[in-house]
Amino acid sequence: MKKFMLSPSILDADFSRLDSAIKLLDTAKVDFIHLDIMDGHFVPNISFGPKIIKPLRALTKIPFDTHLMISAPEKYLDGFIDAGSDYITVHYEASKDMLGLMKSIKARGVKFGISIKPGTPVETLYDLLPELDLVLIMSVEPGFGGQKFMIAMLEKVKKLRALKDKNNYSYIIEIDGGINKETLPSAIEAGADAVVVGSAIFGAKDPAAEIEALRACVK
Repeated sequence: MKKFMLSPSILDADFSRLDSAIKLLDTAKVDFIHLDIMDGHFVPNISFGPKIIKPLRALTKIPFDTHLMISAPEKYLDGFIDAGSDYITVHYEASKDMLGLMKSIKARGVKFGISIKPGTPVETLYDLLPELDLVLIMSVEPGFGGQKFMIAMLEKVKKLRALKDKNNYSYIIEIDGGINKETLPSAIEAGADAVVVGSAIFGAKDPAAEIEALRACVK
């Protein structure tokens, strides 16, 4: 069985029982917990902010993988860092000062990642790759869970994998959107290190069993 890192998104969990969702993921010993932060401006949806994250931090030591799908992310970094984020990923399309963002985030001892929408070429990130801790490829248009996987995005993953292996870069290659038992093997085969899974887990009758099925579907 090929190993990969699993980062379940709690976006599709029952928000009235988020403590139970975190405890379930903690028991399942997932690698990350993915936090989808949306502002209704950068993407057409609204999710939650630091005040929701902070009490969840006390429930687990699993790293929080915080994905900021928001405009002007530099204005809100401290709130998400103070709430307990271990990784903060910002969108390339949301800021003109990636180096400034990276400096601010890393100065606080937090890992820095960049995400790109499906329409953004992966080549736009090439100059930044040596400094990144994580690169998140969106395989759906960001904003809503449960969308269909865009198989063409695997070419971006392949390019990132080739550059990582060639240059001994340390970034995690993560993919997010439409990941389930059918699409996950292709993502790992293309070179992804980590996958974000939301609706496939929390839409299942038995989320814990679904996590084990996801782990087992890659040979």
